[in-house]
Order: sequence, then C-alpha cells, then structure tokens
Amino acid sequence: MVKQMFEKAKPYIAIILLQFGYAGMFVITMVSLKQGMSHYVLVVYRHLVATLAISPFALFIERKTRPKMTVSIFLKITALGLIEPVIDQNLYYVGMKYTSATFASAMVNILPALTFIMAVIFRLERVGLKQLHSIAKVVGTAITVVGAMVMTLYKGPIVNILGLSHQSAHDASNASNGSADHHWVMGTIMLFCCIVGWSSFFILQSITLKQYPAELSLTALICLMGTLQGSAVALAFEHDMSAWIIGFDSKLLAAVYSGVVCSGIAYYVQGVVNRARGPVFITAFSPLAMIITAILGALVLGEKVHLGSLIGAMVIVFGLYAVVWGKSKDPLPNLVQSSNHGHDGDKGKANNDNELPIVMSMDSNNLSKKSSVCDGYTFHGQVEINPNKDPTPINISVTKT
Repeated sequence: MVKQMFEKAKPYIAIILLQFGYAGMFVITMVSLKQGMSHYVLVVYRHLVATLAISPFALFIERKTRPKMTVSIFLKITALGLIEPVIDQNLYYVGMKYTSATFASAMVNILPALTFIMAVIFRLERVGLKQLHSIAKVVGTAITVVGAMVMTLYKGPIVNILGLSHQSAHDASNASNGSADHHWVMGTIMLFCCIVGWSSFFILQSITLKQYPAELSLTALICLMGTLQGSAVALAFEHDMSAWIIGFDSKLLAAVYSGVVCSGIAYYVQGVVNRARGPVFITAFSPLAMIITAILGALVLGEKVHLGSLIGAMVIVFGLYAVVWGKSKDPLPNLVQSSNHGHDGDKGKANNDNELPIVMSMDSNNLSKKSSVCDGYTFHGQVEINPNKDPTPINISVTKT
C-alpha cells in the first residue's frame, strides 16, 4: 500500500524538488550576471558541465537499451539543443538581467498555459468541451494568460513584504527612471519569447521520446548539442576573450549549479515525467519556484516586489491550479497508448508473444465474456460493461488445454 502510494507520488515529488532547484538557479545566476558574467559564456559552461556529468551515466546505464540513431532523431536532438540551451536560455538571462529574478520566475507561470495550447495543437492533449475537467483546463488557461498580462502591463508600487523602511522603498522607487522602464519592457518581451521556446522544447521532447525512449542518453545529447551550438553563438557575439575566464567565485558556482541541477538532472527528470504524464503536467508546478525565488530574491539580492507582480501572480496561481485539477482527471498517457495499441492490433491475434488474443461477445446481462486459446492455454474471464466507468475484469482464470 505504501509502495503504491509512493509510486503515484513520485512524479509530484520529482517536479516539486525540481522547482526548488530552479529557484536556486534564478538567484545564483542573477548574482553572477550582476558581477559581469556574459550570459553567452554561462550557457556554454552550463551545458559543458551538464554533458560531463550526465554522459558517463548514459553510456553505462543505457548501453543495452539505447535505440539506434537515425537522421530524424538526430535532427530533433539538434533542434532541442538549439531551442532550449541556446535560444531560450540566452533570452531568459537577458530578460532576467533587465528585470529581476523574482519577475523572471513569475513570468514562467504562463509556461503551463502556453504548453497546454501547444499540446492541444499537436494533439498531445485532449479537450472535450462537454466534460467538466476539460472546461476547467480551458478556463484555467485563459485565466493564467490574463494574470500574465496584468503582471506584465501593470508594475505598480513597491510592496514592503519584508518590513523595509518606507524611506528605503521610496528611494528604490525613485531609482526606476525612464531607462529602467524601457529595459523592463524589453526584458519582459525577451522573457515571453523565452517561455514560448521553453514550451516548444517540452512538446518536441515529448515527440522525440516516442522515437528515442532513452532519457539519460537524450539528456546527454541535448547538452552536447547545446554546448557546440552555444559555443558558436558565443564566439559570434562575445568578442572579449577575457569573458571566458572564470575563477572560484559566483560565476563558477552558477555554471556548475545550473549545469548539474537545471540542465543535467532537470532534462532527465522532465523526460521521465514527460513520458509518464505528458508535457502539461511538467509545467504545472512553476508557481512554487516563483514563491521560493521571491523570498530568496528579497533576502539575498534585496529585490523589491511590485504590486502588479503580486496581483498577476495570484491570478496566475488560481488559473493554473484549475488546469492542474482538470489535468488530474485525464487518463495517463501511457494507459491511453496501451489502450489504443490494443485496439489497433489484429483481431483474434496477440499483439506480441506474451499477450493472449481476446475475443469479446455480449450477453443479455450486460457482461462481456472473454475466451481464447494460445499455445495450449485457454483464457477465461468476464468484464462488466458500464458506460459510466472503466471495464472491471472479474472471474479471470487461465487453464491448460
């Protein structure tokens, strides 16, 4: 019983822990960027560290189960390495530098809505407007977008959540001049483009895993492609070679922490949960990272929280968990695939060597009787037919003929 509960809770625990990891990254990378680290160089070092950390595990653990590489899979991995490690992260770092770590983590809250919309477009998510949980997903998505617009368009006064003096808040407010407002708008646009890229990454990752179901190897290859492509971009845009020099300081900590935790471990965990629950589930817990980052940003970086961010974040959380509730009522993707696989097979034949063929017939008592013979064994069983719930097998037995 406890083991079953733990198995069901594993995806939730993994994604929640991942949000703590992201919250730490938001603060650590912000410190390194303020100390002058180039975000182009940070992207390269981050994925170089991730490649070195994950590759040995991928080579050893999946050496017998790794699928063969094809041109189609290679192109998808190349696209994954370009979308998230290179384009997405560079936009994110610039956007965070122009705004704040707290605002950047809050903007990530529209990630579930965008991922949901894209999942519907690519038929990875089902929506039936006659079902309550599907309506909740659609309405929650709309509410989340409204909250993001409030947070983006309305900045508002500074909220003294840590009890700072009125004078401190007033001075900080006066520091926001026209140039800062301009940077804030540009940073917001870059963060939005980043989130679109991040959503695309989850969708493409879900599609790629169906052809290449090896999470560790896929993670290592994405990080490797991100390192190579990121290096080309960094050499093109970062002409100061001294930017590549880092010591034992926050720059090295940012590269190692974000590489191991937020690229290596994160890509792997997201891949495993993506296969089991789908891309929308992965993005459903991003408000937790926002809350943690807001606390750490105020304590470590002395960042001020604006009223618009708080109002928008509360609206986003409300809409987001409507999406989460609706998503929890959906059947698991692997169960749907198994069901579809069973219907697509030839009637009266086994889908593989370990499965028995099933022949169904109805009687007057709304019971479906199953009986088939395979390799000298006869399978007998009854399934109750009820349109309001899943079929429940009863009186199942296997005898040798």
